[in-house]
Amino acid sequence: MAARHDIRVHVSRNSKAKRDQRKKKQPRRPFARLDREQPVANHAVLQDGEGRVVAAIGQQAGGEWLLGIGGQTMGSADNPVPMLAMLKHLANVQEKEGKTVSLHYSEQLQQMIDDLAADEGKSAEEYLAGLVAEFEGVEGDGEGEDAATGTEDAPPEGEDAKPAS
Repeated sequence: MAARHDIRVHVSRNSKAKRDQRKKKQPRRPFARLDREQPVANHAVLQDGEGRVVAAIGQQAGGEWLLGIGGQTMGSADNPVPMLAMLKHLANVQEKEGKTVSLHYSEQLQQMIDDLAADEGKSAEEYLAGLVAEFEGVEGDGEGEDAATGTEDAPPEGEDAKPAS
């Protein structure tokens, strides 16, 4: 028979207490917060009927644009105009549902839209409406499918599909 070796690791009963003491002696580290390092200036704000901010677009001191929805940063980009189109689409959806919302944006953002629209030979309203329509197209990409059920829209039995006039 082989000899049985008993290996025991000796752990001090006070090791946790010593470790906790060491941690208490170390200087506290401040939380790295975004607003301390890089302030964010709001350039577009979508508010509900009660004045609460639903979503916003802001620019950090470094020039990066941020999209915030529901108090959370949802994305960033170099160009805020597509984000503004998304907010405008969101506002349109909310209004169709009967909710009161308002979208306000800065003169700097309006100037960016004006410049991009002029490059394409459009007015600012036409340019922004085109971008918003892209979001509406994405929402309707089911091509006859109901997004919630995954079923095709079909006329009731016994009825032929009628063309829209």
